[in-house]
Amino acid sequence: MENEVIRETEKFAVEIRMQIIRQLSKLGFGHAGGCLSVADVIASLYGGIMDVDPKDPQKKERDRLVVSKGHAGPALYAALALKGFFPMEWLDTLNRGGTRLPSHCDGNKTPGIDCTTGSLGQGLSLAAGMAYGLKLDSLSNTVYAILGDGECQEGQIWEAALAAPKFGLDNLICFVDYNKIQLDGAVEEVMPLESLFMKLRSFGWHTQQVNGNDPASIFAAVELAKKEAGRPSAILLDTVKGYGCSEIAALGCLSHHMDMPEDLARRCMAELEEQMKQYE
Repeated sequence: MENEVIRETEKFAVEIRMQIIRQLSKLGFGHAGGCLSVADVIASLYGGIMDVDPKDPQKKERDRLVVSKGHAGPALYAALALKGFFPMEWLDTLNRGGTRLPSHCDGNKTPGIDCTTGSLGQGLSLAAGMAYGLKLDSLSNTVYAILGDGECQEGQIWEAALAAPKFGLDNLICFVDYNKIQLDGAVEEVMPLESLFMKLRSFGWHTQQVNGNDPASIFAAVELAKKEAGRPSAILLDTVKGYGCSEIAALGCLSHHMDMPEDLARRCMAELEEQMKQYE
């Protein structure tokens, strides 16, 4: 991948984080940690990986994205607004009465959202079904899914993990936001997943593990995944919950859903604005 594309994607990720803070500050609370940790993969997907069109969000020949951890909706909304799927002003209405941007992703309300999610554990099944449907329609597009590591404790995830290789869904690429923290504490304390990498591999998936807060690593992993034939791919993203905003990252599981007072939002924005300077 060209250095300029990577640089622009890194900048895009910072912009997404700024808009996440903007949304949560307006609302006063929200899922800060898990939104910030997926900003890089979402920036990479909408910064050059996915074939989508803001002018025609429902075109048949498009790639699809299922954000199974639907509480990361504000991160996806930020990317969609920045790419022109809907007006930036909508971001100020997050989770308010009459909004088209509810707290969890809603495919019936928001342009560019391919699937309603938020009931954890169901997204991989939905993505696998989409991928199978594309094959039945002889379309070459790819379906991407983003799972939370905590939701990989759900049984339905593993039913989908069994089914996808059986049906040869090489048009399905699943990311796991492996920040190792969930609502109630560390993933390894609540319900250990190790080795998630080897589990998915043993189920028949092509599996990689990369730095999930580094767009260059994400682009390279997707490029390798797309070379696989006859089986789906899983990319474990080693991320930091709250990445980009040091005060939020330091909170650990307390950042899963948190208050966003104006003073904290100002400090986070100042930190992100400092990060933006390297791209000027």
